[in-house]
Amino acid sequence: MAGHSKFKNIQFRKDRQDKIRSKLFSKFSRDITLAAKQGLPDPAANSRLRLAIANAKAESMPKENIDRAIKKALGGDADTYEEIRYEGFGPAGAGLIVEVLTDNRNRAASTVRTLFGKNGGNLGETGSVAFMFDRVGQIAYPPAAGSEDQVMEAAIEAGAEDVESDAEEGHVIYTAFEELSAVAEALEGALGAPRSTGVIWRPKTLTPVSSDEATTLFKLIDALDDDDDVQNVFSNVDLSDEDMARLAG
Repeated sequence: MAGHSKFKNIQFRKDRQDKIRSKLFSKFSRDITLAAKQGLPDPAANSRLRLAIANAKAESMPKENIDRAIKKALGGDADTYEEIRYEGFGPAGAGLIVEVLTDNRNRAASTVRTLFGKNGGNLGETGSVAFMFDRVGQIAYPPAAGSEDQVMEAAIEAGAEDVESDAEEGHVIYTAFEELSAVAEALEGALGAPRSTGVIWRPKTLTPVSSDEATTLFKLIDALDDDDDVQNVFSNVDLSDEDMARLAG
């Protein structure tokens, strides 16, 4: 198992601070509804639903919103939802994977293609980018969960594959995505409730970009991230500390 390594902005999620909370809740609701539709509506018997609810609770989503999302699945409201993955390239050949949950495949495809084209990117074919990434489980904890050594020990005991720790950002634990639920439950027993849990695309290698390319790339990512159908955007971009601070400001 690898030890400490510096965090990289490889994933751009809907929980960024500048996002409207109601929009965030809407996306959590769709995650919960789809998870309940694809399995049992009981989180105790449905690991995907259990993780979706845990992520919603971590962002203080009200219980009534969670219950309503589950009831939608029971009422058939999730029958038209479809999960789609798009792959493409940004400036300097940086790879992007866009995960979409939509009730209109044609609208989603048109929107994603347009956003790539208007923001310096190119939408690729299925498989053109995914081979640059590994599909893994990710469990995030705040710094207060424990020291680097404590978290590493807990991760090893739980059967995780890798850990990244940072004094300010916290700890990110990686595991085979098939083992995510079991590892997450074991870690919760040792470290408490995580900040977030999910399946991600983790890049095998990172692509460096210049400052100008980074600015253009982040415009593309922000444009994708703002679309209602887009759930997650992953990239293999390698940013300098200066560009990371500038773009985060």
